[in-house]
Amino acid sequence: MSLKENLVGLYSSLPYWLQDGLITVFNTYQYRQRQGGDYAKWKAYHAQHWTADQASVEQEAMRRQHEFLSHATTQSRWFSKHRSSDLQSFPTMTKQDLVANRETISTLEPNKGVVGKTGGTTGASLEVVYDRSDFQERMALLDLFREQFGHSLGKKTSWFSGKSIVTERDVVKGRCYRDDLINKIRFFSTFHINSGTIGAYAAAHNRFSPEYIVGFPSSIFEMCRLAKEHGIQLNRSVKAVFPTSEVVYPHQRTLFREMLGAETYDQYASAEGAPFIVECAHRNLHFISLSGAIEIVDEDLEPIDEGEGEALVTSFTTRGTPLIRYRVGDRMKFSDANKTCPCGSPYPLVDYIDGRTAAHITSPETGNIYQGNLSNCTKGVSGIECFQLVQNTTNAVTVRLVADRKFDTTNKAKFLENLRERTGDLMQVDIEIVNHIPPGKNGKFRFVINNL
Repeated sequence: MSLKENLVGLYSSLPYWLQDGLITVFNTYQYRQRQGGDYAKWKAYHAQHWTADQASVEQEAMRRQHEFLSHATTQSRWFSKHRSSDLQSFPTMTKQDLVANRETISTLEPNKGVVGKTGGTTGASLEVVYDRSDFQERMALLDLFREQFGHSLGKKTSWFSGKSIVTERDVVKGRCYRDDLINKIRFFSTFHINSGTIGAYAAAHNRFSPEYIVGFPSSIFEMCRLAKEHGIQLNRSVKAVFPTSEVVYPHQRTLFREMLGAETYDQYASAEGAPFIVECAHRNLHFISLSGAIEIVDEDLEPIDEGEGEALVTSFTTRGTPLIRYRVGDRMKFSDANKTCPCGSPYPLVDYIDGRTAAHITSPETGNIYQGNLSNCTKGVSGIECFQLVQNTTNAVTVRLVADRKFDTTNKAKFLENLRERTGDLMQVDIEIVNHIPPGKNGKFRFVINNL
Protein backbone atom coordinates (compact mmCIF):
# COMPACT_ATOMS: atom_id res chain seq x y z
CA MET A 1 0.00 0.00 0.00
CA SER A 2 1.11 3.58 -0.66
CA LEU A 3 1.82 6.05 2.13
CA LYS A 4 -1.45 7.79 1.30
CA GLU A 5 -3.49 4.56 1.51
CA ASN A 6 -1.90 3.62 4.83
CA LEU A 7 -2.53 7.06 6.29
CA VAL A 8 -6.15 7.14 5.09
CA GLY A 9 -6.82 3.76 6.72
CA LEU A 10 -5.36 4.97 10.01
CA TYR A 11 -6.95 8.43 9.89
CA SER A 12 -10.61 7.57 10.64
CA SER A 13 -9.78 5.75 13.88
CA LEU A 14 -7.90 8.66 15.47
CA PRO A 15 -9.08 11.56 17.70
CA TYR A 16 -9.21 14.91 15.90
CA TRP A 17 -5.93 16.24 17.32
CA LEU A 18 -4.08 13.19 16.01
CA GLN A 19 -5.89 13.55 12.69
CA ASP A 20 -4.43 17.07 12.52
CA GLY A 21 -1.00 15.53 13.09
CA LEU A 22 -1.52 12.93 10.37
CA ILE A 23 -2.70 15.57 7.90
CA THR A 24 0.36 17.68 8.76
CA VAL A 25 2.73 14.76 8.11
CA PHE A 26 1.10 13.79 4.82
CA ASN A 27 0.74 17.34 3.53
CA THR A 28 4.37 18.15 4.37
CA TYR A 29 5.44 15.01 2.51
CA GLN A 30 3.34 16.08 -0.48
CA TYR A 31 4.89 19.55 -0.56
CA ARG A 32 8.38 18.06 -0.49
CA GLN A 33 7.47 15.96 -3.53
CA ARG A 34 5.96 18.94 -5.32
CA GLN A 35 8.75 21.38 -4.55
CA GLY A 36 11.67 18.99 -4.90
CA GLY A 37 13.53 17.72 -7.96
CA ASP A 38 13.22 20.12 -10.90
CA TYR A 39 10.80 22.50 -9.17
CA ALA A 40 13.36 25.30 -8.66
CA LYS A 41 14.61 24.94 -12.25
CA TRP A 42 11.10 25.24 -13.67
CA LYS A 43 10.21 28.13 -11.42
CA ALA A 44 13.26 30.08 -12.60
CA TYR A 45 12.48 29.15 -16.23
CA HIS A 46 8.92 30.46 -16.10
CA ALA A 47 9.82 33.52 -14.02
CA GLN A 48 12.34 34.45 -16.72
CA HIS A 49 9.71 34.20 -19.47
CA TRP A 50 6.94 35.85 -17.45
CA THR A 51 8.18 39.26 -18.65
CA ALA A 52 10.09 38.26 -21.80
CA ASP A 53 9.31 39.67 -25.24
CA GLN A 54 6.49 38.10 -27.25
CA ALA A 55 8.67 36.89 -30.12
CA SER A 56 11.04 34.91 -27.90
CA VAL A 57 8.11 33.35 -26.02
CA GLU A 58 6.46 32.27 -29.28
CA GLN A 59 9.73 30.76 -30.51
CA GLU A 60 10.22 28.87 -27.25
CA ALA A 61 6.61 27.63 -27.32
CA MET A 62 7.13 26.15 -30.79
CA ARG A 63 10.35 24.48 -29.64
CA ARG A 64 8.58 22.90 -26.69
CA GLN A 65 5.68 21.79 -28.89
CA HIS A 66 8.04 20.04 -31.32
CA GLU A 67 9.90 18.39 -28.44
CA PHE A 68 6.66 17.21 -26.80
CA LEU A 69 5.17 15.76 -30.00
CA SER A 70 8.43 13.95 -30.70
CA HIS A 71 8.37 12.45 -27.21
CA ALA A 72 4.74 11.30 -27.56
CA THR A 73 5.23 9.66 -30.96
CA THR A 74 8.36 7.78 -29.91
CA GLN A 75 7.37 6.79 -26.36
CA SER A 76 3.58 6.25 -26.44
CA ARG A 77 2.07 3.22 -28.19
CA TRP A 78 -1.14 5.20 -28.77
CA PHE A 79 0.68 7.97 -30.67
CA SER A 80 3.40 5.85 -32.30
CA LYS A 81 1.67 5.85 -35.72
CA HIS A 82 1.53 9.66 -35.85
CA ARG A 83 5.04 10.56 -36.97
CA SER A 84 4.49 14.25 -37.59
CA SER A 85 5.49 17.60 -36.17
CA ASP A 86 2.24 19.16 -37.44
CA LEU A 87 -0.10 19.40 -34.46
CA GLN A 88 -3.28 19.56 -36.55
CA SER A 89 -2.44 16.26 -38.27
CA PHE A 90 -3.10 14.43 -34.99
CA PRO A 91 -6.62 13.13 -34.27
CA THR A 92 -8.60 14.60 -31.39
CA MET A 93 -8.75 12.79 -28.05
CA THR A 94 -11.80 12.46 -25.80
CA LYS A 95 -12.02 11.74 -22.12
CA GLN A 96 -13.48 8.34 -23.00
CA ASP A 97 -10.31 7.64 -25.03
CA LEU A 98 -8.21 8.53 -22.02
CA VAL A 99 -10.24 6.40 -19.60
CA ALA A 100 -10.37 3.34 -21.88
CA ASN A 101 -6.80 3.51 -23.25
CA ARG A 102 -4.74 5.09 -20.52
CA GLU A 103 -2.24 2.21 -20.43
CA THR A 104 -1.40 2.48 -24.14
CA ILE A 105 -1.44 6.29 -24.08
CA SER A 106 0.85 6.58 -21.05
CA THR A 107 4.61 6.43 -21.40
CA LEU A 108 5.17 5.62 -17.73
CA GLU A 109 4.01 2.94 -15.32
CA PRO A 110 2.18 4.38 -12.28
CA ASN A 111 5.04 3.45 -9.93
CA LYS A 112 7.49 5.43 -12.11
CA GLY A 113 5.67 8.75 -11.87
CA VAL A 114 3.07 10.74 -9.95
CA VAL A 115 -0.47 9.35 -10.20
CA GLY A 116 -3.29 11.87 -10.47
CA LYS A 117 -6.89 10.79 -9.89
CA THR A 118 -10.05 12.75 -10.38
CA GLY A 119 -13.78 12.26 -10.74
CA GLY A 120 -13.95 14.83 -13.53
CA THR A 121 -16.88 16.90 -14.75
CA THR A 122 -18.29 14.21 -17.06
CA GLY A 123 -18.53 11.81 -14.13
CA ALA A 124 -15.96 9.35 -15.49
CA SER A 125 -13.25 8.07 -13.18
CA LEU A 126 -9.89 9.20 -14.51
CA GLU A 127 -6.28 8.35 -13.69
CA VAL A 128 -3.24 9.91 -15.31
CA VAL A 129 0.47 9.45 -14.66
CA TYR A 130 2.70 12.53 -14.54
CA ASP A 131 6.40 12.53 -15.22
CA ARG A 132 7.83 13.85 -11.92
CA SER A 133 9.56 16.79 -13.60
CA ASP A 134 6.33 17.75 -15.40
CA PHE A 135 4.42 17.56 -12.11
CA GLN A 136 6.97 19.85 -10.48
CA GLU A 137 6.72 22.27 -13.40
CA ARG A 138 2.96 22.49 -12.91
CA MET A 139 3.43 23.19 -9.21
CA ALA A 140 6.03 25.87 -10.02
CA LEU A 141 3.61 27.59 -12.42
CA LEU A 142 0.79 27.48 -9.88
CA ASP A 143 3.03 28.94 -7.17
CA LEU A 144 4.29 31.70 -9.49
CA PHE A 145 0.69 32.69 -10.22
CA ARG A 146 -0.25 32.91 -6.52
CA GLU A 147 2.98 34.64 -5.54
CA GLN A 148 1.91 37.62 -7.67
CA PHE A 149 -0.60 38.29 -4.92
CA GLY A 150 1.71 37.67 -1.97
CA HIS A 151 0.95 34.01 -1.30
CA SER A 152 3.62 31.51 -0.29
CA LEU A 153 3.73 28.26 1.63
CA GLY A 154 3.53 28.99 5.36
CA LYS A 155 1.09 31.89 5.13
CA LYS A 156 -2.27 31.11 6.72
CA THR A 157 -4.48 29.55 4.05
CA SER A 158 -7.97 28.02 4.18
CA TRP A 159 -8.83 25.25 1.69
CA PHE A 160 -12.31 24.23 0.50
CA SER A 161 -11.63 21.31 -1.83
CA GLY A 162 -13.90 18.31 -1.31
CA LYS A 163 -11.83 16.24 1.10
CA SER A 164 -13.75 13.83 3.37
CA ILE A 165 -12.00 14.86 6.58
CA VAL A 166 -14.74 15.29 9.22
CA THR A 167 -18.01 13.69 10.34
CA GLU A 168 -21.39 15.26 11.08
CA ARG A 169 -20.67 14.77 14.77
CA ASP A 170 -17.44 16.75 14.41
CA VAL A 171 -19.32 19.64 12.78
CA VAL A 172 -21.90 19.73 15.57
CA LYS A 173 -18.99 20.18 17.98
CA GLY A 174 -17.62 23.02 15.83
CA ARG A 175 -14.78 21.00 14.27
CA CYS A 176 -15.78 21.46 10.61
CA TYR A 177 -12.11 21.48 9.60
CA ARG A 178 -8.74 19.86 10.15
CA ASP A 179 -5.40 21.66 10.35
CA ASP A 180 -1.98 21.26 8.79
CA LEU A 181 -0.11 22.63 11.79
CA ILE A 182 3.29 23.13 10.16
CA ASN A 183 2.23 24.72 6.87
CA LYS A 184 -0.61 26.75 8.47
CA ILE A 185 -3.38 25.36 6.27
CA ARG A 186 -6.94 24.83 7.51
CA PHE A 187 -8.89 22.29 5.43
CA PHE A 188 -12.63 22.95 5.67
CA SER A 189 -15.16 20.24 4.90
CA THR A 190 -17.23 21.22 1.86
CA PHE A 191 -19.90 18.59 2.61
CA HIS A 192 -21.51 20.21 5.66
CA ILE A 193 -22.05 23.90 4.87
CA ASN A 194 -25.71 24.70 5.58
CA SER A 195 -27.92 26.91 7.72
CA GLY A 196 -27.48 24.67 10.75
CA THR A 197 -23.68 24.67 10.63
CA ILE A 198 -22.84 28.16 9.42
CA GLY A 199 -22.10 29.31 12.98
CA ALA A 200 -19.37 26.67 13.30
CA TYR A 201 -17.86 27.57 9.91
CA ALA A 202 -17.87 31.30 10.64
CA ALA A 203 -16.31 30.81 14.08
CA ALA A 204 -13.61 28.53 12.67
CA HIS A 205 -12.85 31.03 9.90
CA ASN A 206 -12.71 33.96 12.30
CA ARG A 207 -10.44 32.19 14.79
CA PHE A 208 -8.04 31.13 12.07
CA SER A 209 -7.96 34.53 10.29
CA PRO A 210 -6.59 33.22 6.97
CA GLU A 211 -4.60 35.44 4.64
CA TYR A 212 -5.69 33.39 1.61
CA ILE A 213 -8.53 31.07 0.65
CA VAL A 214 -8.22 28.34 -2.01
CA GLY A 215 -10.95 26.00 -3.25
CA PHE A 216 -14.36 25.52 -4.82
CA PRO A 217 -15.88 28.99 -5.31
CA SER A 218 -19.35 27.48 -4.80
CA SER A 219 -18.40 26.29 -1.29
CA ILE A 220 -16.70 29.56 -0.33
CA PHE A 221 -19.74 31.41 -1.69
CA GLU A 222 -22.12 29.23 0.36
CA MET A 223 -20.25 30.08 3.55
CA CYS A 224 -20.35 33.79 2.73
CA ARG A 225 -23.99 33.71 1.60
CA LEU A 226 -25.22 31.94 4.73
CA ALA A 227 -23.12 34.15 7.01
CA LYS A 228 -24.68 37.24 5.44
CA GLU A 229 -28.17 35.72 5.63
CA HIS A 230 -27.74 34.98 9.35
CA GLY A 231 -26.14 38.34 10.13
CA ILE A 232 -22.74 36.82 10.99
CA GLN A 233 -19.61 38.86 10.31
CA LEU A 234 -16.61 37.11 8.78
CA ASN A 235 -13.03 38.11 9.50
CA ARG A 236 -11.76 40.33 6.66
CA SER A 237 -8.12 39.28 6.96
CA VAL A 238 -8.20 37.58 3.56
CA LYS A 239 -5.90 39.10 0.91
CA ALA A 240 -6.99 36.96 -2.04
CA VAL A 241 -9.33 34.13 -2.99
CA PHE A 242 -7.98 31.53 -5.47
CA PRO A 243 -10.83 29.47 -7.00
CA THR A 244 -10.30 25.89 -8.19
CA SER A 245 -12.27 23.33 -10.23
CA GLU A 246 -15.24 25.57 -11.12
CA VAL A 247 -16.03 28.79 -12.95
CA VAL A 248 -16.11 31.75 -10.59
CA TYR A 249 -18.99 34.15 -11.31
CA PRO A 250 -19.18 37.95 -10.91
CA HIS A 251 -21.77 37.70 -8.12
CA GLN A 252 -19.41 35.40 -6.21
CA ARG A 253 -16.51 37.80 -6.60
CA THR A 254 -18.76 40.61 -5.33
CA LEU A 255 -19.80 38.66 -2.24
CA PHE A 256 -16.21 37.62 -1.48
CA ARG A 257 -15.22 41.27 -1.61
CA GLU A 258 -18.14 42.25 0.63
CA MET A 259 -17.84 39.49 3.25
CA LEU A 260 -14.11 38.71 3.21
CA GLY A 261 -12.64 42.00 2.00
CA ALA A 262 -10.77 40.04 -0.67
CA GLU A 263 -10.30 40.19 -4.40
CA THR A 264 -10.55 36.96 -6.42
CA TYR A 265 -7.88 35.79 -8.87
CA ASP A 266 -8.68 32.83 -11.08
CA GLN A 267 -6.59 30.22 -12.87
CA TYR A 268 -7.49 27.42 -15.24
CA ALA A 269 -5.76 24.04 -15.64
CA SER A 270 -7.67 20.76 -15.74
CA ALA A 271 -6.93 17.81 -13.46
CA GLU A 272 -5.84 15.83 -16.52
CA GLY A 273 -3.10 18.38 -17.09
CA ALA A 274 -4.40 21.06 -19.47
CA PRO A 275 -2.22 24.15 -20.14
CA PHE A 276 -2.44 27.06 -17.73
CA ILE A 277 -4.51 30.21 -18.05
CA VAL A 278 -4.02 32.68 -15.20
CA GLU A 279 -5.58 35.98 -14.15
CA CYS A 280 -3.34 38.97 -13.51
CA ALA A 281 -3.83 41.91 -11.18
CA HIS A 282 -5.47 43.86 -14.04
CA ARG A 283 -8.30 41.28 -14.24
CA ASN A 284 -7.10 39.87 -17.57
CA LEU A 285 -6.70 36.17 -18.38
CA HIS A 286 -3.35 35.13 -19.88
CA PHE A 287 -2.74 31.82 -21.66
CA ILE A 288 0.69 30.53 -20.61
CA SER A 289 1.71 29.27 -24.04
CA LEU A 290 4.92 27.68 -22.71
CA SER A 291 2.73 25.15 -20.89
CA GLY A 292 0.90 23.95 -24.02
CA ALA A 293 -1.20 24.79 -27.07
CA ILE A 294 -4.92 25.58 -27.30
CA GLU A 295 -6.91 25.37 -30.53
CA ILE A 296 -10.42 26.81 -30.83
CA VAL A 297 -12.65 24.77 -33.14
CA ASP A 298 -16.26 24.73 -34.33
CA GLU A 299 -18.84 21.93 -34.05
CA ASP A 300 -17.12 20.07 -36.91
CA LEU A 301 -13.75 20.40 -35.11
CA GLU A 302 -12.54 22.84 -37.76
CA PRO A 303 -10.27 25.71 -36.63
CA ILE A 304 -11.85 29.08 -35.80
CA ASP A 305 -9.67 32.13 -36.32
CA GLU A 306 -11.93 34.42 -34.31
CA GLY A 307 -14.83 33.92 -31.94
CA GLU A 308 -15.90 31.38 -29.36
CA GLY A 309 -15.55 27.62 -29.82
CA GLU A 310 -14.59 24.33 -28.24
CA ALA A 311 -11.07 24.15 -26.82
CA LEU A 312 -8.67 21.41 -27.91
CA VAL A 313 -5.71 21.32 -25.52
CA THR A 314 -2.20 19.99 -26.00
CA SER A 315 -0.22 20.09 -22.79
CA PHE A 316 3.59 20.08 -22.75
CA THR A 317 3.55 19.01 -19.07
CA THR A 318 1.88 15.64 -19.72
CA ARG A 319 4.75 13.50 -20.98
CA GLY A 320 3.68 10.66 -18.66
CA THR A 321 0.15 10.52 -20.16
CA PRO A 322 0.32 12.76 -23.24
CA LEU A 323 -2.61 15.04 -24.00
CA ILE A 324 -2.68 16.00 -27.68
CA ARG A 325 -5.70 17.84 -29.14
CA TYR A 326 -7.68 16.71 -26.09
CA ARG A 327 -11.36 17.67 -25.90
CA VAL A 328 -11.35 18.95 -22.36
CA GLY A 329 -15.03 19.89 -22.59
CA ASP A 330 -14.73 23.66 -22.19
CA ARG A 331 -15.37 26.54 -24.56
CA MET A 332 -13.12 29.58 -24.87
CA LYS A 333 -12.64 32.80 -26.76
CA PHE A 334 -9.24 34.41 -27.31
CA SER A 335 -8.97 38.19 -27.31
CA ASP A 336 -7.98 40.20 -30.36
CA ALA A 337 -4.32 39.46 -31.13
CA ASN A 338 -3.49 43.18 -30.97
CA LYS A 339 -4.89 43.61 -27.46
CA THR A 340 -2.26 44.10 -24.76
CA CYS A 341 -2.37 44.16 -20.97
CA PRO A 342 -0.88 46.84 -18.67
CA CYS A 343 0.82 44.06 -16.68
CA GLY A 344 3.27 43.61 -19.59
CA SER A 345 2.81 39.86 -19.95
CA PRO A 346 3.87 38.47 -23.37
CA TYR A 347 1.22 35.76 -23.21
CA PRO A 348 -1.99 35.77 -25.32
CA LEU A 349 -5.15 37.13 -23.72
CA VAL A 350 -8.32 35.09 -23.25
CA ASP A 351 -11.71 36.81 -23.18
CA TYR A 352 -13.45 34.04 -21.24
CA ILE A 353 -13.68 30.33 -20.43
CA ASP A 354 -17.02 28.56 -20.18
CA GLY A 355 -17.51 25.02 -19.00
CA ARG A 356 -16.64 24.35 -15.36
CA THR A 357 -20.09 25.37 -14.13
CA ALA A 358 -21.17 25.24 -10.51
CA ALA A 359 -24.35 23.21 -11.06
CA HIS A 360 -25.74 21.58 -7.92
CA ILE A 361 -28.37 19.34 -6.40
CA THR A 362 -30.14 20.18 -3.14
CA SER A 363 -30.38 17.77 -0.23
CA PRO A 364 -32.94 18.22 2.58
CA GLU A 365 -30.19 17.14 4.98
CA THR A 366 -26.98 18.79 3.74
CA GLY A 367 -28.18 21.68 1.58
CA ASN A 368 -26.70 22.56 -1.79
CA ILE A 369 -24.10 20.07 -3.10
CA TYR A 370 -22.09 21.48 -5.98
CA GLN A 371 -20.50 19.86 -8.99
CA GLY A 372 -16.98 19.97 -7.57
CA ASN A 373 -18.05 17.70 -4.71
CA LEU A 374 -20.30 15.45 -6.77
CA SER A 375 -17.67 14.72 -9.41
CA ASN A 376 -15.44 13.17 -6.74
CA CYS A 377 -17.91 10.34 -6.09
CA THR A 378 -16.03 8.06 -8.50
CA LYS A 379 -12.80 8.13 -6.52
CA GLY A 380 -11.93 4.58 -5.53
CA VAL A 381 -14.63 3.19 -7.84
CA SER A 382 -13.94 1.10 -10.96
CA GLY A 383 -16.17 0.58 -13.97
CA ILE A 384 -17.88 3.97 -14.35
CA GLU A 385 -17.46 5.58 -17.75
CA CYS A 386 -19.64 8.60 -16.97
CA PHE A 387 -22.67 9.56 -14.94
CA GLN A 388 -25.26 12.31 -14.66
CA LEU A 389 -27.41 13.41 -11.74
CA VAL A 390 -31.00 14.54 -12.32
CA GLN A 391 -33.12 16.09 -9.55
CA ASN A 392 -36.86 16.58 -10.03
CA THR A 393 -37.99 16.63 -6.37
CA THR A 394 -36.41 17.94 -3.19
CA ASN A 395 -35.87 14.52 -1.60
CA ALA A 396 -34.77 12.36 -4.56
CA VAL A 397 -32.08 12.22 -7.19
CA THR A 398 -31.66 9.92 -10.19
CA VAL A 399 -28.18 8.85 -11.25
CA ARG A 400 -27.87 7.93 -14.92
CA LEU A 401 -24.78 5.82 -15.20
CA VAL A 402 -22.80 4.32 -18.09
CA ALA A 403 -20.71 1.43 -16.76
CA ASP A 404 -18.63 -1.51 -17.89
CA ARG A 405 -18.23 -5.01 -16.43
CA LYS A 406 -15.98 -3.78 -13.61
CA PHE A 407 -18.94 -1.98 -12.05
CA ASP A 408 -19.99 -4.85 -9.78
CA THR A 409 -21.91 -4.84 -6.48
CA THR A 410 -18.80 -3.83 -4.52
CA ASN A 411 -18.09 -0.82 -6.74
CA LYS A 412 -21.77 0.13 -6.74
CA ALA A 413 -21.78 0.06 -2.94
CA LYS A 414 -18.64 2.22 -2.81
CA PHE A 415 -20.13 4.71 -5.27
CA LEU A 416 -23.33 4.95 -3.22
CA GLU A 417 -21.28 5.38 -0.04
CA ASN A 418 -19.37 8.26 -1.63
CA LEU A 419 -22.62 9.85 -2.80
CA ARG A 420 -24.23 9.41 0.63
CA GLU A 421 -21.33 11.26 2.23
CA ARG A 422 -22.49 14.25 0.24
CA THR A 423 -26.30 13.92 0.23
CA GLY A 424 -26.87 12.45 3.67
CA ASP A 425 -29.15 9.46 4.36
CA LEU A 426 -32.53 11.13 3.79
CA MET A 427 -32.13 11.62 0.03
CA GLN A 428 -33.59 8.88 -2.17
CA VAL A 429 -30.97 7.80 -4.72
CA ASP A 430 -32.05 5.82 -7.79
CA ILE A 431 -29.38 4.43 -10.13
CA GLU A 432 -30.28 3.85 -13.76
CA ILE A 433 -27.73 1.94 -15.86
CA VAL A 434 -27.89 3.30 -19.41
CA ASN A 435 -25.93 2.75 -22.61
CA HIS A 436 -25.50 6.42 -23.44
CA ILE A 437 -26.10 9.84 -21.93
CA PRO A 438 -26.90 12.34 -24.71
CA PRO A 439 -25.47 15.87 -24.64
CA GLY A 440 -27.66 18.91 -24.00
CA LYS A 441 -29.17 21.14 -26.66
CA ASN A 442 -25.94 23.13 -26.90
CA GLY A 443 -23.92 19.96 -27.54
CA LYS A 444 -22.32 20.03 -24.09
CA PHE A 445 -22.56 17.31 -21.48
CA ARG A 446 -24.57 18.38 -18.44
CA PHE A 447 -23.21 16.63 -15.38
CA VAL A 448 -26.02 17.93 -13.15
CA ILE A 449 -29.62 18.65 -14.19
CA ASN A 450 -31.56 20.38 -11.44
CA ASN A 451 -35.23 20.76 -12.33
CA LEU A 452 -36.37 22.21 -9.00
